[in-house]
Amino acid sequence: MNELIRVALVDDDPFVRASLATILSADDSVEICGEAGNGKDAIALYADVQPDILLMDIQMPTVDEIANGLDAATEILQGFPDARIVFLTTFSDEEYLKTALRLGSKGYLIKQEVGTLLPALRSVMAGQVVLGSEIPEKMGALLADKDASSDKHVREQAARDGLSEREFQVLELIASGQDNKEVAAELFVSEGTARNYVSNILQKLALKNRTQLASYYHRALGQTLNSP
Repeated sequence: MNELIRVALVDDDPFVRASLATILSADDSVEICGEAGNGKDAIALYADVQPDILLMDIQMPTVDEIANGLDAATEILQGFPDARIVFLTTFSDEEYLKTALRLGSKGYLIKQEVGTLLPALRSVMAGQVVLGSEIPEKMGALLADKDASSDKHVREQAARDGLSEREFQVLELIASGQDNKEVAAELFVSEGTARNYVSNILQKLALKNRTQLASYYHRALGQTLNSP
């Protein structure tokens, strides 16, 4: 039996909230423990019910200088650093992505993919960071556009965590969405060698899967992508 997940919903559209509540609560492992329609109310809601996951839209009306879900997440995480905040939005905007990663959100999902929502929330409860299916393409664009200082920062972080230069190259390719076969072709090695590199990196970083490796890279990159 799956552990009960207490979910709070934040969206300015009551129909969207009702639809999400219907979809999620159809599973006995999910309890909808609260709802809000703007960022300011989301902050109060989180403090009141402290859900396992706060599922929140990004673009919402400004209320008392809380302009959107990103502003609300910033305040919530200041008071509750371990809060699991997952953004569910129609916007796969690169700036939103960068900010969400920098904040330390646990997911960035697209509303059109509601069929994958429950498995994604379970993954978040298991300690993973979840991304919508079109996000790797967006992240690939960000990686292509990153400046030298961002690249240097991530390389330095990887080196501190024990990765070799070759392992860092593999990590970059994984973060851009490439599978073992594509990594092997890019680095002119066998697929088995690429698989071994991935296993070694997972062991060194104490991570479980490729999604967590991508998250590790994107978090390090996100710390510098928003710098002036």
